Formats: sequence, C-alpha cells, structure tokens
Amino acid sequence: MPLFWKPYKSDVTSFIETLKAKKPTLEAEQRQGRALLWDRPIDADAQAEYRDARVPQQPYVYQTKR
Repeated sequence: MPLFWKPYKSDVTSFIETLKAKKPTLEAEQRQGRALLWDRPIDADAQAEYRDARVPQQPYVYQTKR
C-alpha cells in the first residue's frame, strides 16, 4: 500500500453526501414518506381472515377440472 493512499469514493457516494449536506432534512422527509405509505399497524383480525380465505392453487394452473 502506498504511503499516500487515498480510499476510493464512488460518484454515487459523493453525490449522496453532497445532497445530504445541501438538504439536511432529507432523511427525516424520507422517513415521513415511508411512514405515510408503508409503516402501518397490522390488523391481526383482517390478516387472519385473509389467511382463511385463501384458495389452494392447482398443481397445473391452466388445466381445467373434469
């Protein structure tokens, strides 16, 4: 390893670092957006109903029953 070795930093990493430096609230906004769409409480009763309502799939989907 050379004496003045500089660790590699990709273009994407440097872009993300500059973006976070320009807009420090970016991560908080991303977390708010995720909470809005994905982080929701799970309704256990509804999940149980969905599980019970599942219909088993045939081994070969396109074959009709005779």
